[in-house]
Amino acid sequence: MPYLSEIQNRKILGPGGDEVAKLADVAVVPTGQFPPVQWAVLATRAGEHAIRWSDLVSETGHYRVLVPLDQVLEAGLPDDALRLGRDLMDKQIVDTHGAKVVRVNDLQLEEAGGQLRLVGADVGLRGLLRRVGAERLAEGIAGVVGRKLPRGIIPWHLVQPIDTGNAANVRLTVPHAKLALLHPADIADIVEDMSADERRAVFEQLDVETAAETLAEIEPEMQVEIVGDLDEERAADILEEMAPDEAADLLQDLPEEQREELVELMEKEEGEDVEELLSHSENSAGGIMTTDFVALPRELTAAAGINRLRELKPDPELAYYLYVIDAEGRLDGVVSLRDLVVASPNELLAQIMDPHILKVEVDTPKEDVASLIAKYDLLAVPVVDAGQKLLGIVTVDDVVELMLPRGWKKRSLRSIAR
Repeated sequence: MPYLSEIQNRKILGPGGDEVAKLADVAVVPTGQFPPVQWAVLATRAGEHAIRWSDLVSETGHYRVLVPLDQVLEAGLPDDALRLGRDLMDKQIVDTHGAKVVRVNDLQLEEAGGQLRLVGADVGLRGLLRRVGAERLAEGIAGVVGRKLPRGIIPWHLVQPIDTGNAANVRLTVPHAKLALLHPADIADIVEDMSADERRAVFEQLDVETAAETLAEIEPEMQVEIVGDLDEERAADILEEMAPDEAADLLQDLPEEQREELVELMEKEEGEDVEELLSHSENSAGGIMTTDFVALPRELTAAAGINRLRELKPDPELAYYLYVIDAEGRLDGVVSLRDLVVASPNELLAQIMDPHILKVEVDTPKEDVASLIAKYDLLAVPVVDAGQKLLGIVTVDDVVELMLPRGWKKRSLRSIAR
């Protein structure tokens, strides 16, 4: 089973046996699990010359063209072609199985039925040793001490090249389908090991929802860098998908001018929610609350309340407590999802609800909010203004983050509930 380092620079002989070139590189279109090698890039005295791989015949220690090289039709590489030596060797790839960024030290090829295919990436020590001709020596030394030289081959279908949009780096020619299938927390771990250009490329290509969930899992300082590197329209789209409190926390760390521009680009409703949160002190209940909550009018029946939930399709943690409000938006009580489901369909929420509800005012110090949630083992506590109007809620995961050092990320209840 050959490796790219073993065939690179092999002689290319002409029909008469004279050396006409060296094999500089091979190229594939990275589709399918194990893409076939379709082109050979030859180094000649006149420069590089790309030909079809099928124009070469493999012989012991070298390759041969069966007709004079100047008669072999030059094959222009398509835009989606990947040159293995130039675009992958010594570059970073995402291992979507191990959820990490690794560096390619060599590429494993396999020949079957006259077809050479790319089957794996060698990210281990062997790849480096092989390229300097020291693999066998290292194997011998390891054998003397009763050890085996480990292999570090990742099957090609489990890796994802990183697209930086820079020709000097790996060019992605397929969508980030594999990367997007990972949990956002895993994507965040991968992204945090990338360069700024690589991070930007990932967030430009992930779908907006996944990008938002991933950004929420990243350290605050890096969040600011990522948002600053993205196109403003793209950054605003991602912020819209984030929970309002998470978006507000991120925006709070941005320069005021940039913060205002991004809020202006957000959809009106989401932008207003974030502006409301930004208006409160970050050390108060208003500063840590989220405006994502379920509030139902007191005059609704139980059946109508259930129908409203079907329409809203709230995240799982938002359905634990259903807040009941009057026509002015004032907090009247709370009803559990269980009580709503088992109630008579025609009963009014005003009859089902518990009017005795723990709540905090918007300027309550966040430490007091945390103590209240911990003391009464609450999943969330509502936040009201001086007129008792319901403004938001503080959830238990917000409180846990308060207790951790800045930058520590805990999966939200939304992620755990999946």
